[in-house]
Amino acid sequence: MPIYDYLCTSCGPFTDMRPMAEYDLPQACPDCGALAQRVILTAPHFSGLSSERRVAHATNEKNAHAPRTSAQFKAEQADRHGKGCSCCSGGSKTFSRFTARGKDGSKSFPTSRPWMISH
Repeated sequence: MPIYDYLCTSCGPFTDMRPMAEYDLPQACPDCGALAQRVILTAPHFSGLSSERRVAHATNEKNAHAPRTSAQFKAEQADRHGKGCSCCSGGSKTFSRFTARGKDGSKSFPTSRPWMISH
């Protein structure tokens, strides 16, 4: 059930849970009993969400407006793979034990599949 904000002219703002079908109807003030009109003072929220869903929504909102920078991404990759990893540290992959080079610069792969064409 949604929580709506109301503004009493004599007592000030208050909140109350109401069915969605009654979102535009005035609500009686809990202090003085006068009818108060609905106002929007805070962002809408629902009280019936489980804690897991609230955490998921909060995480989604936190990441929606602040994507990771390239420095943050590189730091995460370095933590994941370790220093000197050739896949993300920019180092060149060496296949020296799999590649043999001729005098003219041509490559051959003596331990690999001989039927495959090199590129």
